[in-house]
Amino acid sequence: MSRKLVILLPVLLIGVILDQVAKVLVIQYLALGAQVPVIKGFFNLVHTRNRGAAFGLLSHLSSDFAWLFFLTTTSLVILVVGYLWWRVPVEKASGVMETRHNVACLGYSLILAGAVGNLIDRFRLKEVVDFLDFYLGRYHWPAFNVADSLVCLGAALLAWVILTEKESSHVSHSV
Repeated sequence: MSRKLVILLPVLLIGVILDQVAKVLVIQYLALGAQVPVIKGFFNLVHTRNRGAAFGLLSHLSSDFAWLFFLTTTSLVILVVGYLWWRVPVEKASGVMETRHNVACLGYSLILAGAVGNLIDRFRLKEVVDFLDFYLGRYHWPAFNVADSLVCLGAALLAWVILTEKESSHVSHSV
């Protein structure tokens, strides 16, 4: 099995399972709109739903249109990220380049896991379940979920790979 699959398969499987199990538990044990303080003044578990994109963007769209739009765009994102994952070089690189390729594969794998987790919600519920609510005083970050966290972590890893890439004439591409 290729090194890329050894990274992708466990990340995808574990990421989607963690995301879906957490959402099932939230649906089962927290009423819609409920809020449970975990760290007073900083973190609550909540049960909210989001028909839109990140931060509720486009949530004002009609329910059927939003569902079709986000189903389509998420599927396209999965295809594009999957293609980018596939394009990460497989050949044995030495030291730093091998590490960069592994980190890029991990980043793409995390994004795929998060996108699949939220896509499952869109199919099942026509919206995404969010439950992590961080805040400071009256300033709240919009609620999010495990899938959103996976996407952000994957994007951060890819940003690190890109930002730390050294200018080199012998490297055709790294991610």
